[in-house]
Amino acid sequence: MKLIIQIPCYNEEETLPATVADLPRQIEGIDTIEYLIINDGSADRTVEVARDIGVHHIVSFKANKGLARAFSAGIDACLNLGADIIVNTDADNQYNGSDIEKLVAPILENRAEIVVGERPISDTEHFSYTKKKLQRFGSFVVRKASGTKVPDAPSGFRAYTREAALRLNVINSYTYTLETIIQAGNNRTPMTSVPIRTNPVTRESRLFKSMWKYVQQSAVVIIRSMMMYRPMRFFIAFGSIFSVVGVAVIIRWLVISNFGQVGGTGNLQSIILAIMFIIIGAQFIIAGLQADIIAANRKLLEDVQYRMRKLENKFEPDDKK
Repeated sequence: MKLIIQIPCYNEEETLPATVADLPRQIEGIDTIEYLIINDGSADRTVEVARDIGVHHIVSFKANKGLARAFSAGIDACLNLGADIIVNTDADNQYNGSDIEKLVAPILENRAEIVVGERPISDTEHFSYTKKKLQRFGSFVVRKASGTKVPDAPSGFRAYTREAALRLNVINSYTYTLETIIQAGNNRTPMTSVPIRTNPVTRESRLFKSMWKYVQQSAVVIIRSMMMYRPMRFFIAFGSIFSVVGVAVIIRWLVISNFGQVGGTGNLQSIILAIMFIIIGAQFIIAGLQADIIAANRKLLEDVQYRMRKLENKFEPDDKK
């Protein structure tokens, strides 16, 4: 059983040594543990530091491509290096490395194919009150969108079986955390969470410039994922809202016409408004039917991608011990 721990890195020469030092060297049930970093176009000595501290594999981008691309490249590299289990952690040592043993336990016990580390959000001192509430609300929305019970959806501390990793398909270029949960939930991939510990903050997050920017980007990811994986439900929900409003306006017009002042002002406008709402609602429903057909084709493409990944030749990263 081979475990590879991957760490996306962008200018992490200062924090990487502590992160790697905190990682486990052996875990019961695991024969081999290796470390892999994804150098996301770092301008500092991240690569040199990684080699000095004994990182087994290094995948490098010449320019910064973002967390989602780095995560996906790491997954591909780990698969081609023969990983049976892949753990993703952050380079800023946010997560307690010794909890990786807890993270992989449900996989070793055949209880799950994806395990997400649940951070102690309420007890995390450097999280503001607003951030805590938004984290919980965002996780609630992702649970509803994915049909899962993951309590901490934005957590990047995760473990994947080889089978689950083969089926990952990250489209968003911003972050992978929310999209992969929604995708796995809709693919009925067995998933669970385990409580984990976090370390004191070492630096500010580089993923987003402000909390509201993160909320905006996360909302886009969730909506886009819903449109991809549950298009009928998404479009029919909006179509139904507009159609109901249109019917309500027609009922209002009928009531006014029969019991109010016949020929009163505003009646014609009400009919026009009702027709507009009903047409918009019908367009949403038609779009939902079309999107459902597209989603079926996307599912076929995902299956083809899965089969191709299994047949791929070994990946050749720029790795040096």
